[in-house]
Amino acid sequence: MRRALFCAVTAASFALAPFMMGCEDTVSKHEEKSVKSDGTVVKKEEKVTRNADGSLNKTQSVDVDKPSNDANKDVHIKVDTK
Repeated sequence: MRRALFCAVTAASFALAPFMMGCEDTVSKHEEKSVKSDGTVVKKEEKVTRNADGSLNKTQSVDVDKPSNDANKDVHIKVDTK
């Protein structure tokens, strides 16, 4: 009997944990993507979220993807067939 009660309480705590902790609400989100003349892609993202306690978080991120300088790098696979 104790084991069944323990399992039920444990399962209920895992199932109800997301509701008790709350979650963040996205207030605004702005993404900007630009491609430069050399092929570099710059992605800027700004996100404002509201936490469960009412405080605001502002997150800014910048991702830069630069292509390789040598565009002639091809992959050559040699397959021996017998």
